[in-house]
Amino acid sequence: MKEAAGEANMTVITIVLIAIVLGVGIIIVPRMMNKTSASACCTNDGGIWKDGKCYHSKDCSVSNGTTTCTGNGYTPICKGEGADE
Repeated sequence: MKEAAGEANMTVITIVLIAIVLGVGIIIVPRMMNKTSASACCTNDGGIWKDGKCYHSKDCSVSNGTTTCTGNGYTPICKGEGADE
C-alpha cells in the first residue's frame, strides 16, 4: 500500500511540474517570438534594432564596437505572414 501511495505522489508531482513548465513556456515563448519578429522586420527594412527599437541606419554610429543611436526610432512596415514579395 505504501508503494502505491508513493507512486501516486510522484505522479502528482510530475504532473504539477509539467504544468508549471508549460505555463511558463506559454508566457515566455510568444514574447520571444514577437521580439524576434520585430527585430527581423527592422533589419529587413534596412534599419538597426537597438534596445527594443528600430532606428534608421543614418541615426546610428559605431565607435569601438559600440552602436549608439539617436532619435526615437520608428516602426517599420512589415509584410504579413504569407504575403507575396
